[in-house]
Amino acid sequence: MSHASVRAALRRALAIALLALPLAAPAAPAAQAPEDKDYSAADAAQRENRGDQLLVLSYHDIRDDVARKGDPDAYAVSTQNFAAHLDWLAGHGYRPVALSEVIKASRGQTKLPPKAVLLTFDDGLRSIYTHVFPLLRAYNYPALMAVVTGWVDLPQDQNVDYGPRLFTHDDFVTWDQLREMQASGLIEIASHSDNLHRGVTSNPQGNTMPAAITREWDAKAQRYETEAQYLDRVRRDLAASAGKIKRELGVSPQSVVWPYAAYNSQTNALADALGMTVTFDLEGRHQTVGRDLHGLARLLMFDNPTVKDLTYELRHDEELDGVRALQVDLDYVYDADPAQQARNLDKLIERVKQVGPSHVFLQAFADPDGNGSADALYFPNRQLPMRADLYNRVAWQLKTRANVKVFAWLPVLGFELPDKTLDAQLAIKASNPAETHRLNPFDPRTREIVSQVYEDLAVSGYTEGLLFHDDALLRDDELRGIAPDAPAARTQALIDFTHALTRAAGKWRPKLITVRNLFAGPVLQPKSEAWFAQDLAAFNNAYDYTAVMAMPWMENSRDPQRWIDQLVAKVKASPRGLSRTIFELQTVDWRDNSKPIPAEQLKRIVHRLQADGARHLAWYPDDFIADRPSTADAREILSARGFPYLEK
Repeated sequence: MSHASVRAALRRALAIALLALPLAAPAAPAAQAPEDKDYSAADAAQRENRGDQLLVLSYHDIRDDVARKGDPDAYAVSTQNFAAHLDWLAGHGYRPVALSEVIKASRGQTKLPPKAVLLTFDDGLRSIYTHVFPLLRAYNYPALMAVVTGWVDLPQDQNVDYGPRLFTHDDFVTWDQLREMQASGLIEIASHSDNLHRGVTSNPQGNTMPAAITREWDAKAQRYETEAQYLDRVRRDLAASAGKIKRELGVSPQSVVWPYAAYNSQTNALADALGMTVTFDLEGRHQTVGRDLHGLARLLMFDNPTVKDLTYELRHDEELDGVRALQVDLDYVYDADPAQQARNLDKLIERVKQVGPSHVFLQAFADPDGNGSADALYFPNRQLPMRADLYNRVAWQLKTRANVKVFAWLPVLGFELPDKTLDAQLAIKASNPAETHRLNPFDPRTREIVSQVYEDLAVSGYTEGLLFHDDALLRDDELRGIAPDAPAARTQALIDFTHALTRAAGKWRPKLITVRNLFAGPVLQPKSEAWFAQDLAAFNNAYDYTAVMAMPWMENSRDPQRWIDQLVAKVKASPRGLSRTIFELQTVDWRDNSKPIPAEQLKRIVHRLQADGARHLAWYPDDFIADRPSTADAREILSARGFPYLEK
């Protein structure tokens, strides 16, 4: 056994033994094991060894009796696995840092050590004192403890529904224990709110969403909280939490760990005003530390990960994970009869659960006449009629019940305004009467109207991304004298317009992923950019993904497979083509009375796409009402699961 291995084993044995001893002075600093030169690929190693990189790990409860897998508390980690994590970090050259070091590095006052890691513990459970603190002392590792101050102060006769069971006062850390840990010099205390670690009613159907980001629905008054009421509620809660920490511990918190990682730019601004200028997320891994410390990425420890699980999460390249998306018409869920609408929603949820895609691109606008432009919207807004307050309910149910990421699918220009005079003033005068109704993107009124639609979408409820509809096009014979003459300039103008929409939504939903629909014509025949104002290379540079409409039947191809092969070849030749492009297939032939494309043919196309290197796949439409394509075929073709087939 190597000297490093011996030292690691001794540290671990000492740490476990310390759990049985009274809490006393900090142990001596642990010796640093030599760095593992084979830790990862060269580029990842180079990134980690820079002095501005940070890994943040997120833990919750640490217990001795956690099931190996499938514990009722999915966020609990066994003491043995947690100690092994600390061993692995020490043995592979990671350098735990305190939050104060991260803040100094962000200000340019110091440099973080190579492979810096910040350990965080959420919720303020008693185990951070009884199990975590002794181990941190043994390793001399600093950490950040985020406490829900209302739970620290929980009366003896009250409880908290913590998921697997009701938690009482004795399940949470006390102020005396927090003072002792803080006095060690290893532990810093962050706010986890005072009473925001809960859900509030988010829509008329009674769904609940995180209190920190939700305009609460008042069923008695039949209205939502106003923006001012919502922000005042969050501000008062943060002030109460920060005030308790300052009063009890003598130091004001520098950071807030938002419950459920649910935050927005407005709530971050409230925290900033109270001196808590660092906030955290639960997405991502390594990050570059800059001036802005809002939304620091954290790796959430989930389902009691072993060292092998932790290693995999740190080493695998997320960019290689493929997107598997169903594009879903919310018009198919909507029904004037609430009972039928509920049945439609159940069908959708069950199908998505059975198929197992990674994403759902969910229609957020109503297009009952099928002309491609929005007649109304499925969320409260300031500009168009609301057909039903439905988007938030369906999106949240898909996330929580079917475990998928939901992106809102909205037009960019295709809105039919209720003010017909204004609509006529803003409408693009298309040379082809069959063209989708669109508003002039160069008129400031259009930008204001559509930006408000996107902001209202974000206010209304959950979405992790935006799918910009295929209506964002501009022909070379449209808006002459207003739009730029050069095709590339028109393309960039529409890209800039969508970026403004992303910023409008981002006010309430940070870190939105963006996807832009692209017709196949500009890919197969680049000169046709003049007819679309669309370009694959420009899109892949501007958005997280480009959803190319890989729809040979729509393009009247006589040989669909050959057409697909040509499309893939063109995508391959484009910068970052395969890594950024989603191939969106059609499941029906609209030329032939929406006749379904045979499942076997779709399977052959998908197999060929994958063989040619395609990473990301989607299809439209997904007819969950009629089960077309069948759930079994959809599971085989578009499941994101490692093993999509059901056991018999």
